[in-house]
Amino acid sequence: MKILKYILLIALTLTVLPTEAKRLKTNKVYMFGFSASFKDSTIYVTDIQNVPEAWIDTKTKFLLGRDNYSYQLKNYLTDKLNMPNRVCMVFFGMSKKKAEKEYLKLMKKYKKGYEVRYLNSGEFKFEAVDMSPDNQ
Repeated sequence: MKILKYILLIALTLTVLPTEAKRLKTNKVYMFGFSASFKDSTIYVTDIQNVPEAWIDTKTKFLLGRDNYSYQLKNYLTDKLNMPNRVCMVFFGMSKKKAEKEYLKLMKKYKKGYEVRYLNSGEFKFEAVDMSPDNQ
């Protein structure tokens, strides 16, 4: 009976131990940026871009370094267009079709009541962020 308790305890411990998600570098990440301000009714939206060498968390299927990509857009708007204090977000999809679906959903919400300004990849382009474990 004691052996059974120990076996169950060991089995329970092994199942509860946290598993670390792996990081995967991929060439199939499509993303676009969105920026809004509480002071005006103009929003900025980038076009959907394929960002090579982006990193994905294999467990959650989430883009790593999202904050870095948001800051890239925020810094561009601050430095080049002299528009500080904007809230910037990044949306992504593992396929272009998924990214387009998110894009259309967002545009449906904001086209009414907001002036939309588009930033094409000639004006602004996301740069890949190195999220390898060696770079952390």
